[in-house]
Amino acid sequence: MRRKEFKVEQEEELQTFLDEMSFGFLGTVDDQCHPRVTPLNFVYTGGCFYFHGSHAGGKMEAIRKMDKVCFTVADEFALIPSYFTDPEMACPATAYFKSVTAFGTAEIVTDLSEKAAAMEKFMQKLQPEGGYETIDAENPKYRPQLKAVAVVRIVPEEITAKFKFGQNLKEEERSAVIGGLEARGGERDAETVEMMKKLCPFHSS
Repeated sequence: MRRKEFKVEQEEELQTFLDEMSFGFLGTVDDQCHPRVTPLNFVYTGGCFYFHGSHAGGKMEAIRKMDKVCFTVADEFALIPSYFTDPEMACPATAYFKSVTAFGTAEIVTDLSEKAAAMEKFMQKLQPEGGYETIDAENPKYRPQLKAVAVVRIVPEEITAKFKFGQNLKEEERSAVIGGLEARGGERDAETVEMMKKLCPFHSS
């Protein structure tokens, strides 16, 4: 069970995080009840997740046989060593991160306009500098490519989000972790401190 202090329910927070991330993990089950996890690029738009690929292959076969799937996106910000808050015990060691998991139905998109819109979203995310013609289902150069590519829409029935940044800590523990991160000065430590200040209940602006 997810601890309530780590839960995120605001759609705006979810959208911002998912817009920042380009990679997630698709969970499927085949007709033999064997689990499969596939890493892939995605976009989240209109309340749905989209991914693309070949019409053939294991993940597409699994979806055609069992359309119930899960999809997870996660971003680790910082490892928090135990000695930030306890000089002896290993128990406080943890990691601070954001994660989103969706449970829902995978639907193969056949409408070329929807395919084009989804693929354009991919380009805007993965190639924001442009340098290509906008993907349009009416463009004769794109139309054959849109027919050839498989695009899948995941319609979520449930989305859970967990942003863990020390919300469960006491004020003195939180201060100790912030001090440790500031002293360490790792690649994402300053960003982690900002998230702690934003989400932790003892922070005052």
